[in-house]
Amino acid sequence: MPAFVTFGRILFAVLFIYTGATKLLDIPGTAEMIASKITVPDIVATYAQQAEQATGKTTPQLLAIAVGALEIIAGLMIALNFGARFFAMLLIVYVAVATVLFYDFWNQAPPDNGKVLVDALKNLSIIGALFMIMGYGRATRPAEAAYGDV
Repeated sequence: MPAFVTFGRILFAVLFIYTGATKLLDIPGTAEMIASKITVPDIVATYAQQAEQATGKTTPQLLAIAVGALEIIAGLMIALNFGARFFAMLLIVYVAVATVLFYDFWNQAPPDNGKVLVDALKNLSIIGALFMIMGYGRATRPAEAAYGDV
């Protein structure tokens, strides 16, 4: 059973490693997508301007780099089973926020929202898998012990 869990972690982590790499390889495209959905709140606008001046990049570009790096690092840590609970928790927050911001199926008419709804449900299932990784933690347990406390 531990071999299956390890193999599952590695296969699951490939999703985040790949998507993080595609974000980092296409920073302008990712930044454009982020800019179309996210506006910088006034409370952090001054900090965002300072970061822009210090790096010479726009806030959406900095966010694209940050989320790409988060996905790659978290994917690698989950695959290597090092800090898996912590990185799974970070990814739960990230995927939940990204789902709410980027998949607004509730604002679309029912026939047109099909693909967006399926994408949101895929993200929901990814969040479920991340919760399972958080539940297992670093060491695997027998199934009886894992589900006996429910």
